[in-house]
Amino acid sequence: MRSFVIGVEIGGTKLQAVLGTTDGEIIARRRASVDPKQGASGILRWLEATISQIMEEAPAHGVVAGIGVGFGGPVESRTGRVLTSHQIEGWDGILLKEWMETRSSLPTVVENDANAAGWAEYCHGAGKGTQNFVYCNIGSGIGGALVLDGQLYNGQGYGACEIGHTYIADWTASKPGAVDKLEHLCSGWSITRRIRAWENVPHDSILGRLCDGESQKLTCPMLADAARQGDSVALKEVMAIAWGVGEALTNVITLLHPERIAMGGGVSLMGDILLDGIRDYIAQHVFGAYQGKYALLPCALEEDVVTVGTLLLAANAGSLAQIPPDRPE
Repeated sequence: MRSFVIGVEIGGTKLQAVLGTTDGEIIARRRASVDPKQGASGILRWLEATISQIMEEAPAHGVVAGIGVGFGGPVESRTGRVLTSHQIEGWDGILLKEWMETRSSLPTVVENDANAAGWAEYCHGAGKGTQNFVYCNIGSGIGGALVLDGQLYNGQGYGACEIGHTYIADWTASKPGAVDKLEHLCSGWSITRRIRAWENVPHDSILGRLCDGESQKLTCPMLADAARQGDSVALKEVMAIAWGVGEALTNVITLLHPERIAMGGGVSLMGDILLDGIRDYIAQHVFGAYQGKYALLPCALEEDVVTVGTLLLAANAGSLAQIPPDRPE
């Protein structure tokens, strides 16, 4: 009898639950959007109903053997306890592993969503074939994952490689020398808040035409589109974001020297207009001996990156030292 597993993604804006195989193949999927007003309780209600539906979709000749969860915030991996969410209220201290196992009667592993995504990219995406690999997600928040010598690194069991919570120069501040967290400056939500506060976007500019002259309509995709078309205001903002991310990743490379870094998340979908700016900054500032000995790539698994990771993690529920499906122990 074939074994199947369930993967769950709990993000700041997106919810997904999938049925799949232990090597990361997705068979069935359910999606929803997070309603911040309903907080954690609204998400848990959706999960309870959806997991039941997903289990019913398992092939008659198979058995569902476990659940993997990628949570959008720091967690205590051993117990599956949520430490906090930086986007959605009501999560602090929730024993998510226990909650899932009580309702599903299935062994469950709970990890940070960036760790799940990083493991998926390492096994099946941009990190495949490397020994040391870093994943960086720029979405509603900014997260990271680190694979060292072929194993997902989890620090003391509370996560590691929290790139979004490292500090960079704050180019938006009036005070010289000001710094702020990368996530406060370069996450999707922070970028959107900042550009929507702009005043007097010229109607006859590329950016102005895209948003009908109303800055409250501006989005990250609009910003990238205008920058690609040569809009000077948009290009300046995208380059500032790129250099902010580049500053953080330069330090990551200098400290850890991974063979590859993969960029995921909604903001990374700006594409080369953003990634080339990040590459330029790193090339100018990285430790000299490491020049040309790393690569910055887009995430290969795109929208499936977290859910594929949760399927892989579910196959090894309870083990923090994960082993790629195509690599022997």
